[in-house]
Amino acid sequence: MKKILLVEDDPNLGLLLQDYLELKGKFDVVLCTDGDEGLKAFNKQKFDLCILDVMMPKKDGFTLGKDIRKTNTQVPIIFATAKTMLEDKAAAYDLGGDDYITKPFRIEELLLRINAMFKRTANRNDGADETVETNFSIGKYNFDYTTQIIVHDGVQQKLSTKEAELLRLLCLKMNAVLTREEALLTIWHDDNYFNGRSMDVFLSKLRKYLREDPAVEIINVHGKGYKLLVS
Repeated sequence: MKKILLVEDDPNLGLLLQDYLELKGKFDVVLCTDGDEGLKAFNKQKFDLCILDVMMPKKDGFTLGKDIRKTNTQVPIIFATAKTMLEDKAAAYDLGGDDYITKPFRIEELLLRINAMFKRTANRNDGADETVETNFSIGKYNFDYTTQIIVHDGVQQKLSTKEAELLRLLCLKMNAVLTREEALLTIWHDDNYFNGRSMDVFLSKLRKYLREDPAVEIINVHGKGYKLLVS
């Protein structure tokens, strides 16, 4: 049974979501009512997914998500926000969020997003296709897609799931163009504007991880997509 951390300061909504997800989704849901309580629960138990309300007392959802990412770069995070401003959605992705949902939302939609998140994770880890290339040399770097680790001069950099998926696509197209549409549809399954902004954030992080080798560069190809150049 998948275990979900739900952090929601509205007790009525929190209990409603908990009951629905446990009944319909057959998940084990741990409910916390503020960010501090949520972080304590996360540090004590192992969770498969986190749903974090953004507007909370003591510790807001964005701060909680940032704290979670300090110790765990893999667990999927869905931010729930009453705000619809673009900068808030961009912030959710910048902090390592995997998805966001805007309040008020239909509870069925949240369940669909959760199931889709677990399905993507399962497809990535099922190992059904043994011919999939998982280890890449990128100049002076070695990238292991399975462990999601980049190694340079003995120093390891752990990647988030989406960072690893994006870097793998770039490696498979090394020195050739990876179209923006292909990357979005492969990783996010939707090439909408907000997912595009999210991908831009992850590209910036990958550039930062690879900056120690001047022979490695991720460039924008105007009107087309991106290219991982290795000279």
